[in-house]
Amino acid sequence: MIKSNIKAVSLACLMVAAGAPAWAGTFQQTSTGVTIAPDNGAAKEIRLQVMADNIVHVVKVDQAGKELTPSLMTIAKPCACTFDVKKSGDSVSLSTKKLVATVSLKDGRVQFADKGGAVFLKQDAEDMQPVSVGGKPYFAVKQGFNYGTKDAFYGTGQHQNNQMNLNGEDVDLLQHNMDIAIPLVVSDKNYGILWDNNGITRFGDARPYGPIGRDLKLTDAAGKEGALTARYYIGGKLALERREDKINYQYLKDVAEFWPKELKPLKELKDVKVVWEGKLASDKPGVHKMKLYSSDYATLTVDGKQVMDVWRQGWNPWYHNFEVNFGANKPVDFKLEWKPEGGMIYVAHNNPLPKAERHSLQFSSEIAEGLNYYVIRGTSIDNVIGGYRVLTGTQPLMPKWAYGFWQSRQRYETQEQLLDTVKTYRQNGWPLDNIVQDWFYWPENGWGSHDWDPKRFPDPKGMVDQVHKMNARIMLSVWGKFYENTDNYQELKAKGHMWTKNVEDGALDWVGPGYKNSHYSPYTQEARDIYYRQMKTKLVDLGFDAWWLDNTEPDVLSNTRLEDFKKLIGPTVYGPGEITFNSYSLLQTQALYDGLKRDQPNKRQFILSRSGFAGVQRNYVATWSGDTVGRWNNLYDQISAGVSSSMSGVPNWTHDIGGYAQETRFQSGELGSAQENRGIGGVEIKPEDLKEWRELNLRWWQFGAFTPLFRSHGEVVKREIQNIAPEGSPMRDSMVWYLKLRYRLMPYIYATASSTYFNEGSIMRGLVMDFPTDPGSKDVKDEFLFGHAFLVAPVSEYGARVRKVYLPKGAQWYDYHTGERLQGGRTVTAAAPETRMPLFVKAGSIVPMGPVTQYVDEKPDAPVTLKVYTGANGQFSFYEDDGVSEDYQRGKYSRIPLSWDEKKGTLTIGQRAGDGYEGMIAKRTFRVHFVKPGVSSSETFDAADKEVTYEGKPVTVKL
Repeated sequence: MIKSNIKAVSLACLMVAAGAPAWAGTFQQTSTGVTIAPDNGAAKEIRLQVMADNIVHVVKVDQAGKELTPSLMTIAKPCACTFDVKKSGDSVSLSTKKLVATVSLKDGRVQFADKGGAVFLKQDAEDMQPVSVGGKPYFAVKQGFNYGTKDAFYGTGQHQNNQMNLNGEDVDLLQHNMDIAIPLVVSDKNYGILWDNNGITRFGDARPYGPIGRDLKLTDAAGKEGALTARYYIGGKLALERREDKINYQYLKDVAEFWPKELKPLKELKDVKVVWEGKLASDKPGVHKMKLYSSDYATLTVDGKQVMDVWRQGWNPWYHNFEVNFGANKPVDFKLEWKPEGGMIYVAHNNPLPKAERHSLQFSSEIAEGLNYYVIRGTSIDNVIGGYRVLTGTQPLMPKWAYGFWQSRQRYETQEQLLDTVKTYRQNGWPLDNIVQDWFYWPENGWGSHDWDPKRFPDPKGMVDQVHKMNARIMLSVWGKFYENTDNYQELKAKGHMWTKNVEDGALDWVGPGYKNSHYSPYTQEARDIYYRQMKTKLVDLGFDAWWLDNTEPDVLSNTRLEDFKKLIGPTVYGPGEITFNSYSLLQTQALYDGLKRDQPNKRQFILSRSGFAGVQRNYVATWSGDTVGRWNNLYDQISAGVSSSMSGVPNWTHDIGGYAQETRFQSGELGSAQENRGIGGVEIKPEDLKEWRELNLRWWQFGAFTPLFRSHGEVVKREIQNIAPEGSPMRDSMVWYLKLRYRLMPYIYATASSTYFNEGSIMRGLVMDFPTDPGSKDVKDEFLFGHAFLVAPVSEYGARVRKVYLPKGAQWYDYHTGERLQGGRTVTAAAPETRMPLFVKAGSIVPMGPVTQYVDEKPDAPVTLKVYTGANGQFSFYEDDGVSEDYQRGKYSRIPLSWDEKKGTLTIGQRAGDGYEGMIAKRTFRVHFVKPGVSSSETFDAADKEVTYEGKPVTVKL
C-alpha cells in the first residue's frame, strides 16, 4: 500500500499563507515516489522514483514539471513497489523495503541509508551551470558524494591507464578507439550509481585538464621563466631551438598550426626528434595529476626519474596518466623526448583537488537537461551490477561456441586465405570455433556498399558453407561508415540519416587515393531499419554466425579537435552531436540486433563492438579493447581494462592478443596488410627483437586463455599459431597447451558464463568482488579471478621468470602447477617460466572439465571430470543447454548442483533442475578427482578417484 503525506504539504502551504514560519520547501507524493521543491539549491524540483526495492531514480531540474528526454540507456519502468513517504524536521524521506532516501527541504541535498539508518551515500556537492549549445539552453552538471571516503570504487567502462580502484582517480568518459565509457560506478561497500547522461562525462575532477602552461610556472633550460626549451632535431642534427609555453600537438590541426614554420611540414620529414626541457613549478603544493597524450615514441623524465617510455602507432594516440608531487614554488626538472613519424603529443595538467573532494564519488557532464542518476543498493558487488542490468537490460547468454577460440587477423585478403587457416587448424588438431573476416572484403571504392570484391571473394556464400562443413563459425566485420558514391549512402542521405559534414568538408580516408565518407546516424528507428535492410540480402542471408561492428565510437575522422568532431556526429533527433556523444554503439548494435531478432527469432546472436555504453549488453554485445599495441605496458593495461569492463556490467570482453599494431622492429617474415597507406617491415628483424616479440605474444596468449573471450588478432604480423610460433618450439608447445586447456575447461567456462544471465554474474572478476572485506584485494590491478575458482596472474614484464602474486585473505589457494596449498592474505613469489603463467585455484572449488575437442560441442556425451579442490566447503552449478538457441530463457536447460562437504569428505551431485533441452545427455558419466596438497592440476587432467553414472537424481561420492 502506498501511503500519502498530502496533509503535511497542505499544512505547510497554509502556514506560509498565514505568514507563520514555514517548513523549508514542499513535497508531493506521487504514484512512483515523491517530488520535492526545496527552498534553495541548484535544482528547483527534485523527483525520486522507486525502480526496485533497492534502486531509486533521482532527477533534479531547474523548473517544476520539466520532463527529460527519455533515456537511451535505461529501459526499466518504475516498479509497483511498496514505499512510504514522510517528513521529519527539514527533510522528507522515501522508504522502500531495502533503503531510505532522504532529501533536504532546505537545499535539496540527498542521502541514502539502509533500513537500519546507516548512511552509505551522502551528497556533498552539486552544480548546474547554464550553457548554450546549438542555440538551446542546457546545463553543465556535477554531483559529488561521500567526500573524504575510504570506500573503493570500480567501473566506468574500459580504460587504458591501469586504474582499478578509482578512489582518488580521474577518468574521462569519452568514447575512443581504445576507451569505452560506461557511466556506472560500484563500491566495495555494495552500492553504485548509474549516471544517466549520453555526453562527455568525468569521474573525479570535474575540471577539464589543460596544457601545462595554464596552471604551472615554466622555466626553460637557460633559467628564463615563462616557457620550456624546445629543440627540434632532424637526422640527428639540431635544426631549431625555441621557447614553448605548452606541448600541444594533440590533434592534426594542432600539428599543422603549431609545428615550426621554419621547418618543413612534419609529414615531409624523416628521423625527427623533439626534446622539451626545463622546469615546472606550482604555488599549490601536493600531488598534481598529469597526462601524456602521445603516439610514436615518447620518453618522459620528471625530477631526474624516467616515468614513462611508451609507443603507440602514429594514428592512434591516447593518454598515459602520471603524477608529480610539487612542493610550494619548488621547481621540478622536466624532460620529454618525442620521435614523431606522423603522430601526436600533448601534456595536460590539473591543480590538486582538496583532499576530501579528491577521495569521493563524483560525476560531472558537460551537457545535460538536468541531474539524472540511479542509486543502487546491493548485497554484493554482483548484486549491484545486477541492479544495473535491471535498469539497462539483461545480459543474455552468448552462444557456447563464442567461448571457444577465435582466429583473426587484419585481414584475410582472399577467401582462400581464410579457408586455408581453418584447414590448417583442423589438420594440426588445434581447437578452433570461430574464424573472422575483417574489413575490406568489398571493392576498394565500395565501403558501405556491402558488395564483395569478386576477384578476391568470388563465392562468399560458398566460403561460409565451407567453414561450417569444417565445424567452425565465421564472423564478419561491418561498419557504420559509407562512401559517398555508394547507393546505401545516397539512400540514407535522402532520408536524412547520414552525417554529411565530413563529406562536405572533403575529408578523405586512408584507402587508396582516399575517398569521401561519413557515418550514418542510428538515432531513429527508420535509420536503423534501413541500415539492417541494406545488409540483409548481401550479408545476413549468406549465413554468417556473428557480427563485428567496428568503429562504433564512431571515429568519423581520426585525430580531430573535439569541438570539430562534435559537429561530425550530429545533429541527431536529440540535438547537437555533443548530446549523444557517447551513445552511438548502443543504437548501432541495436540496429543489427533488432533486425536479426526479427529474422532469426530463436537464435542467439553475437555482436562484437569496438565501443560500448550503458545498456549495450542487452543487444548480445561483447566489447574489445580496440587497437592496442604490442608493448608490455599495453599488455599490463589490458588486465584492469577487462576487469573494469566486467565491473561496469558488461561481462563479455576480449582483446587483441599480441596487441593490434607493432613497432617496425617486430615486423618480420611474410607480413600481412596494414590498415593505412604506410610502409611496413623492410628491415630484417634483429634476433633480440624477435625473441622479445615472441615472448610478448606468448605472455599475452596465456592471459587471453583466461579472459572471457579468447581471440587472437592484429595487423601486419600474422597471428596464426603456425605463423607466429616456430614448429617444435617451446612457444608453440605452450600456445597449444593453453589452447587445449581452454577447451578442457569449457564445462567450467560455459557454466560460469551462464551466471551472467541467471545470477547477475561476471566471468572476469576483480579480487574485491569475491573478497570485499580483504583490504589487500581492493587495489590489485594486475590479477583477476576467472569465475570464482581461478586466480590468474598474467606476466607483463619482459624476461620475468617469477612474479609477485597476492592471494586474497579468507581462502587457501592451490598452485595449479605444483599443487602446493597456500594460505591467503599474503603475497607470494610465484614461478613464471616463459611457458607457464602463475595460476591458482581456491580451495573448496569444484571445477568440471572435459576432454580436448576441436570445437566446443564435438563430444557432448564425453565424461566430465569434476576436480574437487579439498580444504574447504564448496559448491558449483554445472550448466548445459543446446548452446545456440534462446530456449534457455524458457527453462530448456540442465542445471546440476555440485556440493563438497569438507568435514564429511563427500561430494554431492544433486537433483537436475530445468526442463532439459534437445540433445541433452540424460545419462552422464562423472569422473571425480579429489585434489589434495602436492597434486599438480596441470599434470593430472585425466586422473580420477571415482566414477559414477548420473541420470538426474542425487548421487554422493565419498573421498
